Amino acid sequence: MIKQAYRKEVNIIVKLAIPVIVAQLAQTGITFVDTIMAGHYSATALSGVAIGASIWLPTILFGQGLLSVLTPIISNLNGAAKREQIADHTRQGLMIATILSIFMMAFLYNSDKLIALRSSIENPIDPEMVYVAVHFLRSIMWGVPGFLFYLVYRFQCEGLSNTKPAMFIMFIALVANIPINYVLIYGKLGFPEFGGIGCGITAAIIFWLMFILIKCFTLFAGSQKDIKKTPFTQLFHQSIIKRIMVLGLPLALAYFFEVSLFAIIALMIAPLGKEAVSSHQIIFTISSMTFAIPLSLGVATSIRVGYLLGNKKPELAKQTARISLTIAIISALAVAVMLVLFRSILIAWFTDNSVITILCMQLIILLAIYQLSDYLQVTASNVLRGYKDTKSILYITLISYWVIGLPLGYILSFTTLITTHPMGVAGFWVGIIVGLSFAAILLIARMIYIQKQPVDKILAQASK
Repeated sequence: MIKQAYRKEVNIIVKLAIPVIVAQLAQTGITFVDTIMAGHYSATALSGVAIGASIWLPTILFGQGLLSVLTPIISNLNGAAKREQIADHTRQGLMIATILSIFMMAFLYNSDKLIALRSSIENPIDPEMVYVAVHFLRSIMWGVPGFLFYLVYRFQCEGLSNTKPAMFIMFIALVANIPINYVLIYGKLGFPEFGGIGCGITAAIIFWLMFILIKCFTLFAGSQKDIKKTPFTQLFHQSIIKRIMVLGLPLALAYFFEVSLFAIIALMIAPLGKEAVSSHQIIFTISSMTFAIPLSLGVATSIRVGYLLGNKKPELAKQTARISLTIAIISALAVAVMLVLFRSILIAWFTDNSVITILCMQLIILLAIYQLSDYLQVTASNVLRGYKDTKSILYITLISYWVIGLPLGYILSFTTLITTHPMGVAGFWVGIIVGLSFAAILLIARMIYIQKQPVDKILAQASK
């Protein structure tokens, strides 16, 4: 009987996770394609896109983290049979996304000032690389509203345990991204030759396409008719906005602290030259692809845990968390082995530059080691998201990445305090591994602590 219950829960998690994995792989595949096409265009284009992406990703993921709390909120409402409240949460999510877009676009437009902070007379950053990065960001910023609006409707669908729409939409986006990128990067069909900047223009177009597609789905899907017909109440619903902000802001900052770590690393290694920046970007892009698996498993876990807590089944939610962590361990080990076995093929997709290839061959081994800690910490943080315990995620992320990971990475990369010779880019990846391991331990410990609380307290927290 117990085995049957476990098997049923595994099937539910896998059924929810697979479409999210495909969607996330397709979303990451856009960056993957950008990196490959920019790399084959020129080293300057690749390094410029790398610098631009290092600023773009933490910026947009701040918004994604803030809005992602809609998934467990809606999942909990759905489990508690309160579907009539879902539409108001989606509408207020759109209001938050609109305001957030204005600030993000202003920040991205002024990104040149941020990049200039890392350049100095002693260690100047290549001006051509800076030009590509700045104009990449000033192009992609026009897609910010479209991407955030898409996320709101995606999280609504996922909260209703419908993960397939995002899968199909992201697949369409990936397919559309390739020819548009080719035309704009290389100047085909009468368009100017934009080089690396073309990746930013393409991304902005694709983000609006994604929003249009998911909006059409929510308008015409029979499963969401009752939500669509929910009467409009008010433009600004203060209590709902407060709920989203209180729960979502810690997640937004946690996303920001995690991804901005890579942004800071990219800026710190910029004076080391195009090869160092390019190798870091290639490994980071591969890492983003492998990250799709734990992130998707985490999303499925968050949906399921939120639904079960809304349905007042905390023991089953606890079981789901354990199953997800077991799946995470098995997946991480499998991916690590594949990275080591196929490292030459993977790197060859991105570049034929011998210097960059040698650097990447060293870094990809560290990436393989990085998998286990990464998978565990992502899964555990999503379990906590399902329990609506988001503040702990923020504090643990801040300490693990910025107090432990980044300082250690800097010491290893540029000094001889620990090693006999500075490790360069590899030092930062060692720092990331240590930081992620620390985060995984603390997040799992926090998850166990929450699950040991009285049932009434757990359900009260989950219903917030």
